[in-house]
Amino acid sequence: MINHDPFGAHQQLKTDSIGSISYYSLSRLESTGAANISRLPYTIKILLESLLRNCDNDVITQDHVLSVANWQPQGTRYEIPFKPARVILQDFTGVPALVDLAAMRDAMKRLGGDPKKINPLIPCDLVIDHSVQVDYFGKANALLLNETIEFERNAERYEFLKWGQSAFQNLRVVPPSTGIVHQVNLEYLAPVVFHNKDKNVCYPDSCVGTDSHTPMINGLGVLGWGVGGIEAEAVMLDQPVYMLVPDVVGIKLTGELPPGVTATDLVLRITELCRNFGVVGKFIEFYGSGLTNLSIPDRATLSNMAPEQGSTVSFFPIDDETLSYMRFTGRHAELIDLTERYAKEQGLFRTDTAPDPEFTQVMEVDLGTVEPSLAGPKRPQDRITLSEVGPTYRQMLIEPTGIKGMGLFEQDLERSGIVSRNNADEKITHGAVVIAAITSCTNTSNPSVMLAAGLVAKKAVERGLKVKNYVKTSLAPGSLVVTEYLKQSGLLGFLEQLGFYLVGYGCTTCIGNSGPLDESVEKAILENDLVVSAVLSGNRNFEGRVHPLTKTNYLASPPLVVAYALAGSTALDITREPLGVAKDGKPVYLKDIWPTPWEVAEVMRQFVTPEMFRERYADVFTGTKTWQKVEVSGTELYEWNENSTYIRNPPFFEGMTTDRQEIHPLTGMQVLALFGDSVTTDHISPAGQIAPGSPAALYLLEKGIEQKDWNSYGSRRGNDQVMSRGTFANIRIHNLLVPGIEGNVTRYHPTGERMTFFDAAMKYKDAGIPLCILAGKEYGSGSSRDWAAKGPFMQGVKAVIAESYERIHRSNLIGMGILPLQFIDGESAKNLKLTGTETFAIDISDASVPQQEVKVSATAPDGTVTAFKTVSRIDTPIEIQYYRDGGILRTVLKKLVD
Repeated sequence: MINHDPFGAHQQLKTDSIGSISYYSLSRLESTGAANISRLPYTIKILLESLLRNCDNDVITQDHVLSVANWQPQGTRYEIPFKPARVILQDFTGVPALVDLAAMRDAMKRLGGDPKKINPLIPCDLVIDHSVQVDYFGKANALLLNETIEFERNAERYEFLKWGQSAFQNLRVVPPSTGIVHQVNLEYLAPVVFHNKDKNVCYPDSCVGTDSHTPMINGLGVLGWGVGGIEAEAVMLDQPVYMLVPDVVGIKLTGELPPGVTATDLVLRITELCRNFGVVGKFIEFYGSGLTNLSIPDRATLSNMAPEQGSTVSFFPIDDETLSYMRFTGRHAELIDLTERYAKEQGLFRTDTAPDPEFTQVMEVDLGTVEPSLAGPKRPQDRITLSEVGPTYRQMLIEPTGIKGMGLFEQDLERSGIVSRNNADEKITHGAVVIAAITSCTNTSNPSVMLAAGLVAKKAVERGLKVKNYVKTSLAPGSLVVTEYLKQSGLLGFLEQLGFYLVGYGCTTCIGNSGPLDESVEKAILENDLVVSAVLSGNRNFEGRVHPLTKTNYLASPPLVVAYALAGSTALDITREPLGVAKDGKPVYLKDIWPTPWEVAEVMRQFVTPEMFRERYADVFTGTKTWQKVEVSGTELYEWNENSTYIRNPPFFEGMTTDRQEIHPLTGMQVLALFGDSVTTDHISPAGQIAPGSPAALYLLEKGIEQKDWNSYGSRRGNDQVMSRGTFANIRIHNLLVPGIEGNVTRYHPTGERMTFFDAAMKYKDAGIPLCILAGKEYGSGSSRDWAAKGPFMQGVKAVIAESYERIHRSNLIGMGILPLQFIDGESAKNLKLTGTETFAIDISDASVPQQEVKVSATAPDGTVTAFKTVSRIDTPIEIQYYRDGGILRTVLKKLVD
């Protein structure tokens, strides 16, 4: 018999506005003598509450509850099944998730089950924000023109998403041209305390999302993190997230930020510290008196970059600032009252006088020591102080190719070209800023830095400064509210005078949707082999992500994006050299146009109001007239169009039965790729533009699609044929099987030929040869992209052997039935002298257990055998089942059929 309250924790909470509501009391659990719960980190308390509320002595047992209640800072870590309150998706990752659900409905019918069982069973929101590209910029109608192209390019995708909205229960779709998923989540979707009206029970809001920057909502006191699309699909079908109870690193914040320093500068400093400290797979929880000096938008800026920091979450507990922000963004008074009463009753409300929780490890950061900074040129954790960017740029150009260096020779440094644009010629050199983009949820959700950018623009215009004619400027706010307060304050007009016109509402440049450069600019770069820069207010600057031609990419606050657009070069020291010349002929320096904190605060006080949020979110699910005209079939099963190049029925369930599968040894494996350290999912997963001549491009040409209509890889994530062809196609990927060559190329061992990854993979597949990948440290860091696992699966990869993994990618590999193995400490492909030409055998069996030792043998072409030990990174018992079944979705489908 299922006992839904074995600890007697069910209680009633009295509220003035809503009445009596049920909840599951942590203090009642503590009163039973189960544990000293009050000293737990807030994040652990939220995990504990979910286990307590969902305890059924079946999937979630009393042992699960007690193991988390007795969490120790240095204790043993156990696996638990966590059930979040909701799921949030964006369209790049949401489309393949819904494609898989639609395919599961077909498979369910084929296996004799009820297709309607394939349906989200918990609330899900999908925000369409990743599809708009910056094709037009620098003009008043850029927004309209980009939106028109967006709908033309994505008609099939939008029809499919609208079908999903009508076919699946518990799914809401936020239409295009509304905002960026994480900002919409922060400003509107997140309730902070979730009220399940069907059961009249309340509990902490929590979510998992199909975007790695889902932790942004941690800034509001909501526990949320990014998962792969395949894992999110399982959660949507009411399966828990199986996870090891994490270590929790406490970051104590003290003091306050100095004048002239932004939240962006702080997050770049925290990111650098966390990467050096080592927080991968851990929770971060902020505490200390410094929290009182950080607004919710400042906190959200910090939480947003949890993936770059390496942590699963970067969490701020609920406090008075949370309640103030809820009022500020127009939340209902009843919800704010419930949030305050519930959080205080559950011990989830932070105050400056409350005792500090006990943490696994502690770091301390004095906010007063933070300096203006950028991050780059290739990774978000590589912070560089603003004063060092220009002076070190030339030296960086001649450093060996690697994490920072460009590998140029001294004689290459003086190369230059001429850009002819807007009836003017301008010289372009190394370091030229060809893209200056105010974009990304990281910063556009923060009114202080957006208004600061507007004030920089205002002061620059008043002095007569202009942006260089080779700079592609763009403004892509994260919500309609941003546009409203920029308009009301009069600052939007000044941004427009510098070329920062609205180009769209979505994740543009940060996701690689930067669009083409002007032909004259591209010509000057290519003909003179120039190393040029992008400066963006984003969170990702990995190689090849922002634009194929920008080899140095820097993350910066919005006001610094404007400053660099004016300066026109990252080789310039903008802290000492002038940005330009004023109307009176005098030089203008950064300090001359940088606003004071008091100027920013006054504009915010006058022009950012709760009414703006209420008005702009009143019809958030309605969409534009163009969206409303999209027609759908309304059928239970999706009517697949065989001619579609956007939406295809994937092959993930082909040949599937409900019979028990066994785990067998892997033999006769060839190496598809040999990688070094820091190969990211941005290198693996198809993203950005589709290159002419690539396998994906050839496929689209065969289907009659002209180049102008290729769109991006992200927009075609619902087509497995495009995505499998684009896997490993990044122009900056380094495959050591072909040393000295950069890009989409590998070695086909039987003949020694060099060819694209996809072409080689298909040759191996035709020959019946399974594949593996060898890699170094931090394999799979980057965005939480399911196609970084689906793509290798489609190419025939059966195993990966790496020195270490990023959390999400390891999980996604197992989710697709790919075996992740890890070299034992101190060993690697390099010191084992593996060349990648060997034939591999992996000794794994049906008796496998989590994290077991696995023997691997590599037979060289001359017959020499290298045998070594690895550790299975199948970390939990349920992951053994996922791997045995061939992936998590097959496991879920089997359960639902049964």
